[in-house]
Amino acid sequence: MNETQRLVDLIPRLRRYARALVGDRAAADDLVQDTLERAWAKLHLYRRGTDLRAWLFTVMHNVHVNRVRATRPTEILEDEMPELAQRPAQGDGLLVRDLDRAIARLPLDQRAVLLLVTLEEMSYDEVARALSIPIGTVMSRLSRAREKLRLMMLGQTAAAKLKVVK
Repeated sequence: MNETQRLVDLIPRLRRYARALVGDRAAADDLVQDTLERAWAKLHLYRRGTDLRAWLFTVMHNVHVNRVRATRPTEILEDEMPELAQRPAQGDGLLVRDLDRAIARLPLDQRAVLLLVTLEEMSYDEVARALSIPIGTVMSRLSRAREKLRLMMLGQTAAAKLKVVK
């Protein structure tokens, strides 16, 4: 199978990841289109025999980061975490909605790692290659993302973890 057909076969996965990353269907479709345009233009840089999926996710990640940098004049501090309302008792649909909103509030680097590991079921090694970061960084970002999600879903804020040194 040639790279073009393999690329076309990966479009549903790209759309799913883009939708989870940006939260809006139209914005996700735009992100996928921009990713495919960039990938097509840079297809000569793809090394045959390597993971095309990881390469495309790398391209998508870079396109998304460039967009965020261009539209966000100030950087959100990682320690800032907006509080969510208490979980309503109306059911699981609201829980899923709250989880989706909590994921959207995560810092971009943590959200990208969390979505690639959980939604796309990529291994830590694949995520590290796709985002061009060390595996240890993947594990720490994933851990921080999961902890922040847990706290946001409980309606709590992160307490400072201080270690007493004698």
